[in-house]
Amino acid sequence: MIAIVDYGMGNLKSIQNMLKKVGAESIITSNVDYIENADKLILPGVGAFDNAVRNIENLGLRQILDKKVIQEKTPILGICLGMQLLTKNSSEGTLNGLGYIDGKTTRFSFNGKHTGLKIPHMGWNTVIKKKNSKLLNDMYREPRFYFVHSYHIECNNDNDTLFTTPYGYDFTSAVEKENVFGVQFHPEKSHKFGMRLLRNFVELI
Repeated sequence: MIAIVDYGMGNLKSIQNMLKKVGAESIITSNVDYIENADKLILPGVGAFDNAVRNIENLGLRQILDKKVIQEKTPILGICLGMQLLTKNSSEGTLNGLGYIDGKTTRFSFNGKHTGLKIPHMGWNTVIKKKNSKLLNDMYREPRFYFVHSYHIECNNDNDTLFTTPYGYDFTSAVEKENVFGVQFHPEKSHKFGMRLLRNFVELI
């Protein structure tokens, strides 16, 4: 069973619907016991970093997430804001993230260049693979995914970067470190590409 962690921020039902299409059972929950018994975790999210951290703390979810991810090595997939929460902190706020990925979340900054580019980065864009991953098993050629975000993460360890994406400059659009995975884009909105990626996450052993 996959637990889609509900901390009050994100379009959770669309993720569950996509998981159903790939034959995976899932539950949308903030219940610690359900999360405790899950085989895999998905941490979605849309909104502000600090609000998300507060909600996780107030619901008493940080301890169980740390236990599952750090101690039990349960696979976790962060999506959009959920990926940013995997880092240590964000320039958007002052609170500490989960810290599973050694890095930070920062706002797009073009320093006067690429003035035609809008923030948020919104729409379809390509990804550039930086290393091999089981998330890419049987992936379609030239994969494209749907993005909506003003912030992106910067990894301190290049080995944690799975994808980069060009938008003014190449930013990290997916990460992988042992059992921790994150994608800045929305696989649930990315048609066949997102469906294949989610199926590969479901099939991780």
